[in-house]
Amino acid sequence: MSPLRADPAGARAEGQALLAAFTSAGAQQVETPVLQPAEVLLDLYGEDIRARAYVTQDPLAGEMMLRPDFTVPVVQAHMAEGAEPARYCYLGRVFRKQEEPGTARASEYLQAGYEVFDGADRAGADAEVFALIHGLLAPLGLRAAIGDIGILRAAVAGLPTTAPRKAALMRHLWRPQRFRALLERYAGRAPVPPERAALLTALGRGERPQSPAPHIGLRSRAEINARLDRLAEDAGAPPLPGAPVDALEMMLEISAKAPQALEMLQESARAMPWIADAVRGMAARLGALEARGIEVATLDFEASYGRTSMEYYDGFVFGLYAEARPDLPPVASGGRYDALTAVLGQGRSIPAVGGVIRPELVVALKGGA
Repeated sequence: MSPLRADPAGARAEGQALLAAFTSAGAQQVETPVLQPAEVLLDLYGEDIRARAYVTQDPLAGEMMLRPDFTVPVVQAHMAEGAEPARYCYLGRVFRKQEEPGTARASEYLQAGYEVFDGADRAGADAEVFALIHGLLAPLGLRAAIGDIGILRAAVAGLPTTAPRKAALMRHLWRPQRFRALLERYAGRAPVPPERAALLTALGRGERPQSPAPHIGLRSRAEINARLDRLAEDAGAPPLPGAPVDALEMMLEISAKAPQALEMLQESARAMPWIADAVRGMAARLGALEARGIEVATLDFEASYGRTSMEYYDGFVFGLYAEARPDLPPVASGGRYDALTAVLGQGRSIPAVGGVIRPELVVALKGGA
């Protein structure tokens, strides 16, 4: 299918209408620079972000990125100057590289967003953001999908294994294939990669790679030796018991309407009691959604939903899709990102959740494109 095309003036007018709805809901409109310091995003996401963002070099400011989204700069501004509770909205262009030619995904597009910083009622704030965006887009008849990264994080945090292994699994939550491969290897169900096996054999004989230089690439010799020590320690850790691994893998396959998914997750909590609190949080959220008029029985819940999105989500996640156009990105998406506020707030944190709408897609779908 060819990309949807929306008249720029019409898209801007749609964006302004969305912005007006957000301000009517109590949000303060904010602006953020198009050029963002690359260092912040690289610290948050690692070098992987380079594959998705446009990077340039400024002679004074150093390495910069064209704004890949609004959430990070909005959080930075709030953590530096804002007071709670707070609601913000914005409208502007964002930039993302696209790797698939001929798709309907644009590399530059308008984004209208709504962000809530309020720790008094997490379930209520989640429901507020979703219900507002869902209501604004109701005329389009979009399919709503939801998930909860917080349940997956809780499942990993409670696994009976070492802290370094849990940390590695947490890092790869956003790479489902890599995550599954690690989980299987930690459970002793998959072989160690040949290169690592050879290195571990050498370490077992007391041999270490040698280099005449004090640095190898961007790492010092001391950093490399510390990494080798961690690899050797990990090799001696006992395998993960099969029962929690099976329970986690079964949980990741859950895909059902929200009420049925909740029942399945409650059953998962029998095998993994450490996820019980997170599952209760999901139940509270569904109750808050119902209180705002959302028919939760129509919501598709996917336990793995959101795992290929921006990596700051750590709780509720959602997306709204045009089912007749599966080639399109979500018309709207969002989620909870409590941990991001702690990182950007230098230790000070506040629960936060937000969502964005793509006005160009709204206009094009309204026009029957």
